[in-house]
Amino acid sequence: MRTAGHEYDEWSLAWERPSPRPLEEYDAVLVFGGSMHADQDDRHPWLIEENSFIQGLLERRVPLLGVCLGIQLFAKAEGAAVYPLADGPEIGWFPVELSAAAAADPLFARLPVRFDAFGWHYYTYDLPERAEELGRSTRCNQAFRLGENAWGVQFHPEVTLEIVESWLADEDDFPAGLDRAELEAETRREIGAWNDLGRALRRIPRPRRAPSRQPARAARPARRARLVARPARRR
Repeated sequence: MRTAGHEYDEWSLAWERPSPRPLEEYDAVLVFGGSMHADQDDRHPWLIEENSFIQGLLERRVPLLGVCLGIQLFAKAEGAAVYPLADGPEIGWFPVELSAAAAADPLFARLPVRFDAFGWHYYTYDLPERAEELGRSTRCNQAFRLGENAWGVQFHPEVTLEIVESWLADEDDFPAGLDRAELEAETRREIGAWNDLGRALRRIPRPRRAPSRQPARAARPARRARLVARPARRR
């Protein structure tokens, strides 16, 4: 993101401290994942506040991108059900096909109609009532848009080889039956093209706004985006 001319701050409601800057100073919010699941409010009470926070961002039409747990939290904030994926987690590389609506989407129109994606998730969700579906794998929804300003992806466009290797090295959270060596080898083959595709998703379109009656302000040299981070593995 910095190479594209953006600035970003990392922050989480789970850290129980104020955001680095006043929220109105940020032009976009990126919501990433963690070791928790979207329906675990009883174990992680801050998820209740997170839900209200996301609902407020959606209401104010702040540009948003949710990744993995992030898209699940968007669905939850919209009142859709979030639940464990049938037949176990979807981990590794798998084909994603975009919908016809993606061809006219201001963010997803940059992507190929079909591509192999990297995913690591245990949960899925029902498509929110007002969502526009943008992509699917054979097992579940992989992308949607809410209104004109909020996008979510279930796959992981942000991962690097180093991130995937760190997840593979986690002995406490790796499903039995998956071949670590095979998944690492496939990641080494795919990661270059995958990172190129991921860069296309960092240019979140700014929403159309009503004309302002206020005097024009000087343009800032870089867009600021707030990254809502999680302290553990993305799901």
